[in-house]
Amino acid sequence: MTAALVLAGTRPGGDPFAEALGVPHKALIELDGKPLLARVVGALREAGIERVGVSCDDGPVADLASALGAEVLLAGRGPSASVGLALQALGTPLVVTTSDHALLEPQWVRELIGKRGPDADVSVMLARRDVVEQAMPETRRTYLRFADGQWSGCNLFYLQTPAAVKAIDTWAMVEADRKRPWKIAARLGPGTLISMLLGRLTLQEGLDRLGKRIGISAQLIAASDGLAAVDVDKQADLEVVRELLAHRR
Repeated sequence: MTAALVLAGTRPGGDPFAEALGVPHKALIELDGKPLLARVVGALREAGIERVGVSCDDGPVADLASALGAEVLLAGRGPSASVGLALQALGTPLVVTTSDHALLEPQWVRELIGKRGPDADVSVMLARRDVVEQAMPETRRTYLRFADGQWSGCNLFYLQTPAAVKAIDTWAMVEADRKRPWKIAARLGPGTLISMLLGRLTLQEGLDRLGKRIGISAQLIAASDGLAAVDVDKQADLEVVRELLAHRR
């Protein structure tokens, strides 16, 4: 049975964005009267996932997670470490997302699971820039440039087999260099770096090379809805999301 993990750890030194809004953590920011964490857990449950864990520290986020019927899991020193601990507690298959995924929809979770290949150990959802800008032109995201376009992460991962644990150390490396993809490519060898710099490497090819290096099969899931790449990480994000929800109403 598929379980899910919501990453809601606390940054060292706290989160200035959350503190400016008068809450101790982003997961407690309210949209339409509901905390972000409640929105995310609700979407996962609507997608058919019954067992949901929340990786967080003791305090109000843990209290809310318990009230939502989620399992409170110990947060590690960074997202990758938290995922490693969650794999021990929840096992695979495991959907991983974040507590600031304010617009998370059940169909995106079903898409992540339903489109993965049977032999994939890890699946990662990303959205092409044109799809993101079509859905929400006002949002500003960080994009990775590949031969098949520019891509933005969606904070949605599917760890399908126990072999996915091999990706944890690499996940930590990607965390450190996520805004400098050339450094990630350089760690895969000069051939990969040159291919990327010359615009000859597609995103799936990059995942294939990364997967082979660590002994897993990694698959790209292209998001059909660009809103899947929108999270709430700063004030501008929050304003854009609030405008969207107001427009829907």
